[in-house]
Amino acid sequence: MNPAPILNASWHFQERDSCGVGFLVDRQGRASHELLQKTLAALACMEHRGGCGGDSQSGDGAGIATAIPWKLLQAELEAIRAWDPSRSAVGMLFLPQDPADCQAVRQLIDDYLVTTEWGQPIWRQVPVNPDCLGPMARQTLPSIWQMLLTHPTLEGDELERQLYLLRRRLRQQVESRFGVHSLYFASLSCRLIVYKGMVQSAALGQFYRDLQNPLYTTAYATYHRRFSTNTLPRWSLAQPFRYLCHNGEINTYLGNVNWMAARESSLAHPFWGEAIEELKPVIDPGTSDSAGLDAVFELLIASGYSSQQAMMVLIPEAYRHQPELANRPEVADFYEFFAGLQEAWDGPAMVVFCDGKTIGATLDRNGLRPARYALSRDGLLVVASEAGVVPLPEAEILEKGRLGPGQMLMVDLQSGQLYKNWEIKTQVAAQHPYGEWLRAYRVQLARQDFESAPQLTEEQLLQLQTACGYSLEDVEMIIEEMAATGKEPVFSMGDDAPLAVLSTQPHPLYDYFKQRFAQVTNPPIDPLRESLVMSLDMYLGSKGNLLEIRPEHARLLHLRSPVLNEAELAALQRTPFPCRTLPTLYPIAAGPAGMAAQVRALCQEAAQAVREGAEILILSDRGLSAEQALIPPLLAVGAVHHHLIQEGLRLRASLVVETAQCWSTHHFACLIGYGASAVCPYLAYEAVRQWWHKPKTQTQMASGKLPQVSVAEAQLRYRAAIEAGLLKILSKMGISLLSS
Repeated sequence: MNPAPILNASWHFQERDSCGVGFLVDRQGRASHELLQKTLAALACMEHRGGCGGDSQSGDGAGIATAIPWKLLQAELEAIRAWDPSRSAVGMLFLPQDPADCQAVRQLIDDYLVTTEWGQPIWRQVPVNPDCLGPMARQTLPSIWQMLLTHPTLEGDELERQLYLLRRRLRQQVESRFGVHSLYFASLSCRLIVYKGMVQSAALGQFYRDLQNPLYTTAYATYHRRFSTNTLPRWSLAQPFRYLCHNGEINTYLGNVNWMAARESSLAHPFWGEAIEELKPVIDPGTSDSAGLDAVFELLIASGYSSQQAMMVLIPEAYRHQPELANRPEVADFYEFFAGLQEAWDGPAMVVFCDGKTIGATLDRNGLRPARYALSRDGLLVVASEAGVVPLPEAEILEKGRLGPGQMLMVDLQSGQLYKNWEIKTQVAAQHPYGEWLRAYRVQLARQDFESAPQLTEEQLLQLQTACGYSLEDVEMIIEEMAATGKEPVFSMGDDAPLAVLSTQPHPLYDYFKQRFAQVTNPPIDPLRESLVMSLDMYLGSKGNLLEIRPEHARLLHLRSPVLNEAELAALQRTPFPCRTLPTLYPIAAGPAGMAAQVRALCQEAAQAVREGAEILILSDRGLSAEQALIPPLLAVGAVHHHLIQEGLRLRASLVVETAQCWSTHHFACLIGYGASAVCPYLAYEAVRQWWHKPKTQTQMASGKLPQVSVAEAQLRYRAAIEAGLLKILSKMGISLLSS
């Protein structure tokens, strides 16, 4: 029987799934084959953490990253024996299966390189044993080659940077002629190399014959066994990636990808000059969350960040109300500065990273993945998602422990120095006076009092509610309930209402959208128990260039909540951040075509406003009448958001929505998910005020049927219920930060 195609394969998973990951390093810098074998043994212990194909042999993926084995390569390739390893590099390439196509790709690379200062590369076909692969893995097995290069002058960081750029250029050349997936670089570096594949843990060392060669020595290694959750297994998606490997799930990944795409227009650095355009898109479409994180991490390092600094920016710890930061204000200032510049990559994660100069590991802010370490007396450090993967006699263990939430551990591969969490972070935070920059530029929007008197008549309120799609249940069971109790109402688990797309009744646009749920964050985060690590903070204003750290990047407007009242919206317009209010109404007589035309006009007006210096765009539907209908706020926000991305303007302005058509937690979540940074639900507040002033409400308060609250407290309770509801939605998505 022929094996089933991989796309139709039935993948079964073990009971304890979520990737195995770790690293070994000899702090004395002694390269040995023994350390490589210990790494492979540790990897074999991680099989229970990986996914396996329906053929019981093909794995989701396994791999290791090590120092380049120059002894092995020089013993085999006479042509490179005179090369200076400090100016040389090795690429590990996955090429097409077909021999003719593989040769054509190699020839294209040769033709390109000989026109540059790199010159003719040396090719080596990596010796492999396909017999140890399962049918599915063998069916998709690429042709695996190593490309060896030497440069006449460059070495160190500059050589690594040019290799990063060369990789992008070669891929562009090959894919433009042979199509996507015709070339994949598992690694291209002057410091490290990656051996990986769609294999089970124990099969990696059998498949790559190099790994059994005694001449293959290394002083450090990272390893990974994959359990895929959001992408089908592929050879290219096995880990480690070029700089990191990851156990967990980046639940903010969709937002991270979209914001990085929006950020690309602002990226610039003296290192790159005009070549920065060749580095885009930073994240390849359709890749996994771990690969996306690796791509951004790699860009930051190539642009001058240290690995530990880049990891602190991308996966920050929970720094507010953190007792251990009370005496380390500079660390909190670092996190606060970058919170407005780069949204966190958030989700349960243990990340192992290595750039050839440093090797380390960090945990997510919740600490939802295990990370244990042991340090032996002879200088061997073992870090893993499992305890005991490398047998160490108890008498030889100098220290052992585990990483806590948000903590980091790192070894400098040149000096062998081991750095613990606070040593790393205080050193990184001391590089710039972030606190001074924040005090000079950051603006905090102060909370403002709520209105006390109704602004509309009962008839006007009812007209607007009807026009915006409010039902009696929405008013009585959601808005009034939240105003009275400060909590979201609890409904039955069943929902017998027809789907909006199938219903014969008109629905607000929000009803066509459903919440996303985390795949492997189970159980969901508890927003009450985990309140220390969760945040609704948002940052408004023009975001700076992530690749260059400057004082003026601290110039942002900080909101403690995305839910604004009318007075706070007015106060926002009095801040030093230029605002522009854009109406989101269109003439009813113009019909659907008129709304479409107005959406296009709104997008153009928004882009022009940003070009003229506006840093906050307020999309407002005030003025709704019998002649003027509203563009659904979700449609307006999404259209403007994507238009500004296309125009390369998105990071120069934030979107605030002032709308009557927003009253439930789901509505707020949709608006924020599609690009809004803050929302002022003025009609919902008006409904609360009118409810409070009704004689029936006052009577029920007096009798004890309703809590005794002031009109201001009723509105505050409504907002608190919305905020708690947003936290609950975040928790089900496995997310801690609304800004992500």
